[in-house]
Amino acid sequence: MPRPRRQQSGVVATMVTLYGIRNCDTMKKAWSWLEAHEIPYAFHDYRVSGIDKTSLEAWCRELGWEKVLNKASTTFRALPEAEKQGLDAGKAVALMLAQPTMIKRPVLDIGERRLLGFKPDAYAAAFAKR
Repeated sequence: MPRPRRQQSGVVATMVTLYGIRNCDTMKKAWSWLEAHEIPYAFHDYRVSGIDKTSLEAWCRELGWEKVLNKASTTFRALPEAEKQGLDAGKAVALMLAQPTMIKRPVLDIGERRLLGFKPDAYAAAFAKR
């Protein structure tokens, strides 16, 4: 289980939040990368804490709902065809709120922007600018 890294003062740094689910291989790669680079972070598990509509809508505006909605997920693929037809931002957000496992993982919130998915080069570039 990933644990937030602690600063020397003993206070948990929460400037970076990693959103996803615990048992995802891509999440494990992201945790490992953050820990190897000694970047403090908090983990938000959708299955435990859900996700609020305001955050999800903001991610969809910033990143595009088509990217945030993981159409390759088992959960999405299991939907009846009727629910997959005529998708727009509102319908996609409703689906992801009902089934957060449809959200592409991980979502890394670094304050000024979000990164979707895990790509070591993208993480390195984002943290090099901080």
